[in-house]
Amino acid sequence: MNAAATEADHHHGPAPGLMRWVTTTNHKDIGTLYLWFSLIMFFIGGLMALIIRSELFQPGLQIVDPHFFNQMTTMHALIMIFGVVMPAFVGLANWMLPIMIGAPDMALPRMNNWSFWILPFGFGIMLSTLFMDGGGPSAGWTLYPPLSLQTGDAFPYLIFSIHMLGVSSIMGAINIVATIMNLRAPGMTFMKMPLFVWTWFITAYLLIAVMPVLAGAVTMLLTDKFFGTSFFNAAGGGDPVMFQHIFWFFGHPEVYILILPSFGLVSEIIPTFSRKRLFGYSSMVYATASIAFLSFIVWAHHMFTVGMPLTGELFFMFTTMLIAVPTGVKVFNWISTMWRGAMTFETPMLFALGFVVMFTIGGFSGLMLAMTPIDFQYHDTYFVVAHFHYVLVPGAIFGIVAGVYYWLPKWTGNMYNETLGKVHFWTSTVFVNILFFPMHFVGLAGMPRRIPDYAVQFADFNAIATVGAFGFGFSQILLLVLVIKCIRGGEKATDQVWEGAQGLEWTLSSPPPYHSFSVQPVIK
Repeated sequence: MNAAATEADHHHGPAPGLMRWVTTTNHKDIGTLYLWFSLIMFFIGGLMALIIRSELFQPGLQIVDPHFFNQMTTMHALIMIFGVVMPAFVGLANWMLPIMIGAPDMALPRMNNWSFWILPFGFGIMLSTLFMDGGGPSAGWTLYPPLSLQTGDAFPYLIFSIHMLGVSSIMGAINIVATIMNLRAPGMTFMKMPLFVWTWFITAYLLIAVMPVLAGAVTMLLTDKFFGTSFFNAAGGGDPVMFQHIFWFFGHPEVYILILPSFGLVSEIIPTFSRKRLFGYSSMVYATASIAFLSFIVWAHHMFTVGMPLTGELFFMFTTMLIAVPTGVKVFNWISTMWRGAMTFETPMLFALGFVVMFTIGGFSGLMLAMTPIDFQYHDTYFVVAHFHYVLVPGAIFGIVAGVYYWLPKWTGNMYNETLGKVHFWTSTVFVNILFFPMHFVGLAGMPRRIPDYAVQFADFNAIATVGAFGFGFSQILLLVLVIKCIRGGEKATDQVWEGAQGLEWTLSSPPPYHSFSVQPVIK
């Protein structure tokens, strides 16, 4: 077979239509599959959040029974973490990483295809647990025993689905590491890689390190339930708190897996729309690496109330406060990049700015939670819910959306509707704050999380939050409309999208791959 035919086969798949998408090994096709899958799961997980917020609109039990309410809180979290944020980041990495480092494709294209196709089946199994006897998991996404061991027939299916999602994540991470290590263009040294590549490189190592820990924890739950072991059963000499140690040793690096690629996306976008190089490139790389390192020694700050020795509490308090330093370095670097730049405020820049402001709010509440004596007051209240949603919604999700707007013209060849994009940004920003900000107040006043009913003094703030939830949820339909319109046509994107500043993507890299621009950006 001649080389041209092989090239065509590689880029268009062996068959037209549906089979092209099933069998493709092209990194762009697989990136697209990941992004569409993530968007579908976003609406499913969002629907669960709206069920939760509808029940909490006023005190008393109105809409769903408490067991189903707890299933919704559990499934909402699992879907948003493993089905939305992580696949979206992997999709963006698949699309852009090879282009950014000058590689022809990902290093392991067939494994790339496999790591995607595991996901729909894994989530099919997870969602099917809602229809089994006794219902799906209702112990919260953390699956703490002994409560999680009360789950009925659904339990083994839930554990199996988590294993599948873990396998997918590990394969995706190995692929990214292999690609970055082996397929960089000549002259593309590590310290010339774009920051999005760096953040994903570090995130991939975190994934490889911690996903097996989660697999171990859930397998021990499985053997406790079905094979008579007593890892977490006190009556058999086990310790339920040990599960929390194992789980959070996975869970804390995991929250950085959910945010580091967003840091990379924002570090691509802010320099472009400020018409300046990123301020302090090497300090950003070292900050990302130190965040990743420190994320392994802060896990027990989720466990201040379990009865740890004072020395342990002090250690985890100080390490948690230390991790705020490299994070702060990043925020100051973004601000310094914008300082005296020729800024314009297109949609990607708006989402990036929203990210910086609201992620910082989430960071400050995290610093409050890091203080052991204060955490005794906050633990398991809505203050914690407010904190992590500020990090994950205006943080991770806004970063993803910013990246999608930024690269849509590059992916589709068409310009998206700028007005609709700005409407999407402003409605999302207003409603996300109406949704999550009141949760700080009810949490400080003592409202516990994961409950379908609450004391009457929390009613007003809960009603406001529910209005925000519906507003935020429905404003995401704008994103769907906008993406479909952009794919179907519209004004053609030029080589110099963003007034030529798109080329700034390459100011830290050399040389730009031949297939990315018809006109090579001039780097002065």
